[in-house]
Amino acid sequence: MAAERVHRTVHETEVAAPAGVVYGLIADPERWPLYFPPNVYVERLEFDGVNERLRMWATANGRVTSWTSRRVLDAAARRIGFRQEVPAAPLSAMTGTWIVEPLGAERSRLVLLHDFSVAGDRAEDVEWVERATDTNSRAELGNLARLGERWGGLDELVMSFEDTVRVDAPPELVYAFLERAERWPELLPHVSRLDLTEPEELPGVQVMAMDTLTADGSAHTTESVRVCFPAAGRIVYKQTRTPALMSAHTGVWTVTGGAYGSTVTSRHGVVLREEAVAGVLGASADLAAARRYVREALGRNSTATMTYAKRYAESALAR
Repeated sequence: MAAERVHRTVHETEVAAPAGVVYGLIADPERWPLYFPPNVYVERLEFDGVNERLRMWATANGRVTSWTSRRVLDAAARRIGFRQEVPAAPLSAMTGTWIVEPLGAERSRLVLLHDFSVAGDRAEDVEWVERATDTNSRAELGNLARLGERWGGLDELVMSFEDTVRVDAPPELVYAFLERAERWPELLPHVSRLDLTEPEELPGVQVMAMDTLTADGSAHTTESVRVCFPAAGRIVYKQTRTPALMSAHTGVWTVTGGAYGSTVTSRHGVVLREEAVAGVLGASADLAAARRYVREALGRNSTATMTYAKRYAESALAR
C-alpha cells in the first residue's frame, strides 16, 4: 500500500476591515452558512470558550459532504486551529489554521492553511481534495472579503425572522408533511415544480430544485440542500441558488409539541445583495425596502407552507 503523504494548501486574501472584525466572522461557525457559500449547516456540539467541536455539512465538487471537526480558538493571536475528527472520504486526515493579520487599523490579511492526506495517496483522490479545497477556500475568502468591505453596515445586510403556526395534531404528522417535500407541487399552490434526491451515503440529506410563484405571478427557481433531523423535529436548509435579491438564504423548520397539539416554526436567515436592490425593486429602493420585501415574500411562502401542513396533519388525524 502506498504511503500517505501530507499535502498543504495555502489561500489568503486582504479584507478591508479591522482584524478583530474579521476574526469575529470566522470565530462564529453557526453563521458560516450565511457567510460561506459552500457551508450548508454547522451544529455546535461542544464549546468551552476555547475548545470547540462541530458537525458540519457542506458542498464539495458538486456533492454534499459531512464531517466532525475540533477547533481551538486563540482570540488574542487571532488564530483558529482545526482538525477533522471524522474526515469525509477520501480524506484520512485534515488539519488547518485560520490566521488573521492586521495590516493597519482598517485592513487585514486572512490566511487559510490546510494540511491533508488521503487513503493510499491515490493521485485521483489527491486531485479531488485539492480541487475541492481550492474551490471552497476561494469562495469562502472571497465572500469574507466582500462582507468585510461592508462591515460597518453588515447589520443592514443580514437579517433573520420567524413565523409560527399552531396545529391541533401531533408533531409527527406536521413533520412528515415538511420532510416529504417531493409532494409539495400537488399540495402547495405556490410550488409549481420540485425535484428531490437523497444521497445514499448521507442519510437525512436532501438536494432540491424548486420553482415557486410570487404574489405577482412571476416564478423563481431555487436550489437547496436540506438536512433532516426527525428525532429533533427539525429540518435545516441552505439555498445554493438564490433569487437575485439575496446573496445567501438559510432556514430552519422546527416542530414541537405532543399528542394533543404542536407548534411549527419557520426561521429564515438572509444576506441581502445590495447591488441588486435597484434592479429588482426600482431605482428609488433602498436596503430598508429590500428588507421589507424579503421579509414579506419569504414569510408569506413559509406561512402558506405551514398552513397547508396544519390542514394536512389535522385532516389526517380526523380520518
